[in-house]
Amino acid sequence: MAEVTALTKTDDDMRRVWRKVGIRIIPLIGLAYVMSYIDRANLGYVAQSLGKSLGITAGQMGLASGLFFIGYILVEIPSNMMLRRFGARKWITRILVSWGIVTMGTAAVQSVGQLYVMRILLGFAEAGLAAGILLYMTFWFPRRQRAWAMSVFFIMIPLSGIVGSPLAAAMLSWGQQLTGYAGWRSLFLVEGLFTVVSGILIYSLLPDRPAGATWLTPREKDAIQRQLALEAAHQNAHGALTGVRQALSSGRVWMLALAFFAIVFGLYPIAFFLPTMITTLAGSASAVSDVSSVLLAGIPSAIAIVAMLAWARVAARRSVVFSTAIPMAFGVVGLLLATFTHHDVLFIAAFCVSVSGVYTAMAQFWRLPPLCLTGAAAASGIALINSVSNVSGFVGPYMTGAIADATGDFTYALLVIALILAAGLVILLTAGRKAEQATAQEPLPQAHETEKIG
Repeated sequence: MAEVTALTKTDDDMRRVWRKVGIRIIPLIGLAYVMSYIDRANLGYVAQSLGKSLGITAGQMGLASGLFFIGYILVEIPSNMMLRRFGARKWITRILVSWGIVTMGTAAVQSVGQLYVMRILLGFAEAGLAAGILLYMTFWFPRRQRAWAMSVFFIMIPLSGIVGSPLAAAMLSWGQQLTGYAGWRSLFLVEGLFTVVSGILIYSLLPDRPAGATWLTPREKDAIQRQLALEAAHQNAHGALTGVRQALSSGRVWMLALAFFAIVFGLYPIAFFLPTMITTLAGSASAVSDVSSVLLAGIPSAIAIVAMLAWARVAARRSVVFSTAIPMAFGVVGLLLATFTHHDVLFIAAFCVSVSGVYTAMAQFWRLPPLCLTGAAAASGIALINSVSNVSGFVGPYMTGAIADATGDFTYALLVIALILAAGLVILLTAGRKAEQATAQEPLPQAHETEKIG
């Protein structure tokens, strides 16, 4: 009889598995996320040229930006429940294709009223994408892997700024020659087409769960699923919420939602108005054109990618609250520096600090909700947190534009954004710490795979 040998899947083996999962999963869902943020921010890229074309004020532009979030907020939770029921591949594809069509339709608007309607429709079409992807990540990555997985995934947000800024600049410069329409109309048309194509790729390549991944071996599928099952059991034993009603009525979940609201409040007004802020600050003393301001607005996004990757190495060894709070503090400091500087180079440098902090905080924050939510509670709770945070997507741009109209610049608007982000930091240090401590009473269990061969 042959000797029986026990083979155990080592840490090195599992690292290779997680690397394989990351390479196969994150670029696909990241592509969808990049397109969503480009489509949200494109109104900011074309704000000046569109405003001149249709006679739209800064306040009206802020309202148009914010109207996107009406539909987005209303159907976020139902959308996430549909994703859980029908699978990520089909539901994310539906979202991408429908919002791509709406984006292309926005190229045809002729008035501010029509722009308002298309922005509302865009919100309904795109609703559930962000929360759905965050839920989908929990189907693949256990707690120990989320620090790096979330950081790599959320790089897609600043990457959207790096990709979106040159694309917007190119369309503003050469869109007329390419499509026969004005530059800002060309931008909506081209980005909408890219989004539809992205949806087709998602449908073709994205597996719903590890069990359906043809590029994983049976042993690898089993190792991932057993680790996720052990972690879910551990969370349940330590009081994690499991039901929809529990999640929606939980004070802890609502406090986390308020904390993330503040983080997102530090992002959206900047995404929409930074090119305009740069042009306004430069004034007549500098030849900063619409195209140049759009390109300059991409610099903070590039710096943010470096910061997010560097911080991920630190965050892997620290608590979730610490890993989120420190970047939030940098976000506040950067905004305050931008508020009190009147030099264009220092202004952009300040926003590099602020944007890096906010993006990094967003990535680290999403390690926190899955600690206290599982099953249906995770689907509804994650959607609730994202829905509440996206109220800031409506309020922030509208408030920023209204304050700019009333005061003649963005100084006071930046100060308000900094104060709200600081308030969110306080909430995180209290409610977030309690949520983390509730599930940190003992080390997480680790699955080991043992196979006997003869």
